[in-house]
Amino acid sequence: MNGHYGVTAFLIGHTFSAVPYMILISVIPGGIVYHLCGLHKGIDRFFYFTSLLFAIVMWVESLMLVIGSISPNYVIGMFLAGGVEGLMIVTGGFYRLPNDLPKPLWKYPFYYVSFLKYALQGSFKNDFDGLTFSVNLEGGGSASMSGREVLAETWHVEMGHSKWVDLAIMFAMILLYRVLFLVITKFKEKFKPFLASISLRP
Repeated sequence: MNGHYGVTAFLIGHTFSAVPYMILISVIPGGIVYHLCGLHKGIDRFFYFTSLLFAIVMWVESLMLVIGSISPNYVIGMFLAGGVEGLMIVTGGFYRLPNDLPKPLWKYPFYYVSFLKYALQGSFKNDFDGLTFSVNLEGGGSASMSGREVLAETWHVEMGHSKWVDLAIMFAMILLYRVLFLVITKFKEKFKPFLASISLRP
């Protein structure tokens, strides 16, 4: 605001200064929860799980940057952020399965732009893929069911791409939000004198 450095320098500095703390709050609680819940063992799966947590924390911060750049004050900013996050949670495919979401608006486009859609699907793939479940049949027999079948049939997870694609989409969305923040702030910085002159006209 004082003009000592530009918006781009602020954004780069803000991002890199926050990353170490975000890694800590992803790895430490993530490590506790991962082993307490007995999730799928393997260092690669644990790495994916903590990367997912890191991406979620980064996304929330990126969203707050964008909302903070367009909201006139703190109270309205918190209200808008809560509304956007709530909408992402409701349409992410957990509280109501993806195939059961109403098609207009809720599934197209909200479900596909929901950050948590990719977080949930990546998390499910990370834990279920590679497992086999025993299913009791009505006649008294049993059959086996793969984790991939559970994902596709029970959780309606899109199996056409890997969990790493879901993670990559999440980081692409984070980048998009930060670029959007940069564009909005640059626009406001450039046109602030013009907007101020309009507001002062009698």
